[in-house]
Amino acid sequence: MGFDIPEPFQWDESFLVSYDKLDDEHKGLFQGIKSVSESPSCSETLEKLVQLIKQHFLDEEEMMKAKGFDDIEAHSKAHTDFVETLKGVQTPVTAENIKMAKEWLVNHIKGTDFKYKGKL
Repeated sequence: MGFDIPEPFQWDESFLVSYDKLDDEHKGLFQGIKSVSESPSCSETLEKLVQLIKQHFLDEEEMMKAKGFDDIEAHSKAHTDFVETLKGVQTPVTAENIKMAKEWLVNHIKGTDFKYKGKL
């Protein structure tokens, strides 16, 4: 079961995890995916998104480690698997890959990240 994908694709308060740094990074990921969808042939835009994602995952996992979050291994594996999927994405980015990224981000925040709300 997935969560509704917002259209237009942008962060809103329903994605709030209540950690300013992570919420700001999530906003950036929404914007990054939107930018790729608007310029699917731009390799720089895709690379910027991949770098934003990698940095966010590092930051999030650091916070989890610092607080001894129980589910860090499964959470980290979800991150690693998504980065591996992204490695196969090339420009021009297909509508299918954009849809996959949107769905992954929305479902990951609401279905996985929400598990650490109030625990970091």
